[in-house]
Amino acid sequence: MTARLRLFVSSVQKELEDERLIVQNLVSTDPFLSAHVTPVLYEYEPASPTKALEGCFAALDACQVYLLIVGIQYGTAIGELSITHAEYRRAKERAIPVLAFIRGERHVKREEGTIALLAELDEDGPKYKRFGNVIELQREVRAALVKLLLDRFGMAPTSDEDEIARQTIEATSPFESRPLDRIRWQDLDHDLIRRLLAAAEGREGADLSDEDLLAGAKLHGLVWRKAIDTWVRGDGTGFGDGTGHGGGGQQKLPDEHYATAAGIVLLARDPSAVFPQCRILADAYRGAEANGAPRDHEDIRAPMPIAVERALAFVDRNTRHPMRVVGLNRVRIDEYPAEALREAVVNAVAHRQYEDAGRKILLEVFADRVVVSSPGLPPSPITLANLRTGKYRPCSRNPVLAQCLSYFHRIEERGSGFRRMADQMLDHGLDRPLLGTDTGYFQVTFPGPGENIDRLRVPQSRLVVTPAVEAQLNERQRTILAHALESGSVTTGWCMERLSVARDTAHRDLVGLVELGLLARAGSGRAVKYVPKETGAR
Repeated sequence: MTARLRLFVSSVQKELEDERLIVQNLVSTDPFLSAHVTPVLYEYEPASPTKALEGCFAALDACQVYLLIVGIQYGTAIGELSITHAEYRRAKERAIPVLAFIRGERHVKREEGTIALLAELDEDGPKYKRFGNVIELQREVRAALVKLLLDRFGMAPTSDEDEIARQTIEATSPFESRPLDRIRWQDLDHDLIRRLLAAAEGREGADLSDEDLLAGAKLHGLVWRKAIDTWVRGDGTGFGDGTGHGGGGQQKLPDEHYATAAGIVLLARDPSAVFPQCRILADAYRGAEANGAPRDHEDIRAPMPIAVERALAFVDRNTRHPMRVVGLNRVRIDEYPAEALREAVVNAVAHRQYEDAGRKILLEVFADRVVVSSPGLPPSPITLANLRTGKYRPCSRNPVLAQCLSYFHRIEERGSGFRRMADQMLDHGLDRPLLGTDTGYFQVTFPGPGENIDRLRVPQSRLVVTPAVEAQLNERQRTILAHALESGSVTTGWCMERLSVARDTAHRDLVGLVELGLLARAGSGRAVKYVPKETGAR
């Protein structure tokens, strides 16, 4: 199979919005399905139901699989059939495979039109599955799509992909898929969604149109469409007749796009205005114990991708950064490996228990350690013992947040972040991070170097004077750079006297080092000197 299957998701939009988004999120984040299937959720944009149906048919005709979710309500009718019922018949006419899922048991009281649709399903014979909650729905949808891909294309997930999917579905929180009408699309941070889509799709952000941004936000489960049943008369007054029809000279108000809970966490300018728990409380202490007078404190309230960066900046300004001369390099070393800290903070944001509205993520910087505390314990079946040994398959209670944050921070979504953290700490000359729990928080503790700051290792990525750069230097420039690193600066006069060269030659050597980014000019006139450019500074 060279192209992805397009999966048309059909249901009564208002009643089953949660289920629609859950299916979209499942297909978009599952390690197997996301590689082979694209979900299509057509939203009723046109002003009239008739045009809405035409748009639905056009979208459906471009799909290869039809997925129907049925609840209690029948939905907006056009003539004798609702839009959902008409979509089902269109799929039958075009011989598109039908996957049907019914919410609730047979005894559930449903609207007459819904009863007729279910009777038609029974008569037509497509197999359907019943579900009682979104966890069951995800299991049934995944099983049906996996079977379809196997039967039609001989494609099957690996055992690891199956296990990751099972654990993720079982751990999934319904929080992130909630369709809320608190923050409108136009009030979200569009620069952030541009960054996300550019990373996710491998495109230049500048090439993404406003329509691309909205479509991408909807595809990733960050935005949903709320139908507006209000019509305006010619005099501008509004009314709603409950039928979805307007008379002559009357127009339907356009539907609105709003952020889902995940969209608020990631893209709202201050997510804590809706979810008070969406904050990072950062404290830095002078000693090894917490007290009521931290030397630095920040209550970080921002879209979570930005909050992560602010948290890292907080650690950066409250930890030591010794300078180290390595060969022809003068390197600024971080007390803790930034990428390991980033992984821990991203994990805290992505995998925390958002239902716990009373607690925030805690970031504590002590004289001898850094501690990141996330509300909620690891989701079952992961245990602390699994995490400490690295013998577990990763899963997430918030797969949409985990996936989107991985795009922002270039962190591998699937795989053991804790193993990476351990490797990064060891490579930095420090001990492995410690994993534990405290009063319902999951904690990652990074032991620091203490008084033995010399144990820190210089990351090779911080070396500016690589062998390739050093090969471009003449002997005089190597001597000049070594002196600048040792003494902190060098002047034209020193070069002339020490190297016995003319002023033009000394100036040419210094300018060459500046152009290579190894020295920087400071001062003016006779006070001009050249200082080493610090590497690793942020």
